[in-house]
Amino acid sequence: MTSPPAAPEVEAPEVGVPEARIPEVEAPEAQVAEVETPAAEMPEVEAPEAQAPPVSGLYLPGLSVPGLSLAPPPAAAAPTGGKPKSGDPIPGLYHHPIAEPDPVRVEALSLRIKAWAMDEIELYPPEWEKDFDGFSTGRYMVACHPDAPSIDHLMIAARLMVAENAVDDCYCEDLGGSPVGLGGRLLLAHTALDPLHTTPEYHSAWEASLSEDAPRRSYRSAMDYFVRASTPSQADRFRHDMARLHLGYLAEAAWTETDYVPEVWEYLAMRQFNNFRPCPTITDTVGGYELPVELHALPAMQRVIALAGNATTIVNDLYSYTKELSSPGLHLNLPVVISERENVSRQEGYLKAVEVHNDLMRAFEAESAALAVACPVPTLVRFLQGVAAWLDGNHYWHQTNTHRYSLPDFW
Repeated sequence: MTSPPAAPEVEAPEVGVPEARIPEVEAPEAQVAEVETPAAEMPEVEAPEAQAPPVSGLYLPGLSVPGLSLAPPPAAAAPTGGKPKSGDPIPGLYHHPIAEPDPVRVEALSLRIKAWAMDEIELYPPEWEKDFDGFSTGRYMVACHPDAPSIDHLMIAARLMVAENAVDDCYCEDLGGSPVGLGGRLLLAHTALDPLHTTPEYHSAWEASLSEDAPRRSYRSAMDYFVRASTPSQADRFRHDMARLHLGYLAEAAWTETDYVPEVWEYLAMRQFNNFRPCPTITDTVGGYELPVELHALPAMQRVIALAGNATTIVNDLYSYTKELSSPGLHLNLPVVISERENVSRQEGYLKAVEVHNDLMRAFEAESAALAVACPVPTLVRFLQGVAAWLDGNHYWHQTNTHRYSLPDFW
């Protein structure tokens, strides 16, 4: 097979993005992957036949990609002053409002993900059902993946999201978690994603361990489904991102054990690993296509993905701020760290954290646009738009999830 000629170089906007070249490989056409449903899957809920809506989370001027909307998203309204009402966005936070997610898809996905969690893998006991419902996984994933072709594709993301949340809750946070011994628990759970290759004598003991607790059951089941729907390179990418996440968990746990308040830059370094990165980087699998590994590995793409993960994780710090105040001890988040390390009030720390988020978001958007102009491969452009849509959907979920979040009285 003859490799295509290298695309002509395009001068990128001056935003500090390294020149991206198209690797000498054929970019695969975007196709909807066959999603294989294991026999253990609950009965499917009829999904609407309507086409997935276009992605509009990233404005890429001068590019024309079939099937993708490149219209700029509407700007968020300027804050009007006064304390925001329940369900309002954080005043001054740079974000793009999105349309209400398709309620038919939300309902169908909500039913299926609950059946998987409660019946198929027995993830939570009945008394935790209310909190599971309050998490609103169906609304979250429909908002974050507007180009998913079907409910089956959305279930790929929903299972992994629920599994990651279970590990965080049960190993690290408020449903029995502790920093003590976390490394061992995370390592064993990670083998549900990245299987142990050992001798026959010890394989059966490892295999049996994968069903010993809810986090490992959820990781194993969600990953089994993901591997069936993804390519080997997509699965390997996800495993790498999850190793990053677990490293971030361990850094935060170490600081908790030693009562260490990190410098602001140290906290941001931890959050680059302990963040949402595994979620937006599967946007191509959920969309039914693949970003080729050569394009995913571009330094400019890696910077864009890192900026996206960092920005969307600060959204979580800001919306969960009052929720975390009720936890015992000093719960680290960006507003608290800024306040402690820069000797400013809690309000000043919070408002500065908003500006840190805004700077990250603007850098993400500028450098995404530069990369798309420098390397206008349709799958790369679609992937960038999928990541941008995930950020917008993630903000929408945090803003509207009043079951979990409320805002401080800082305005």
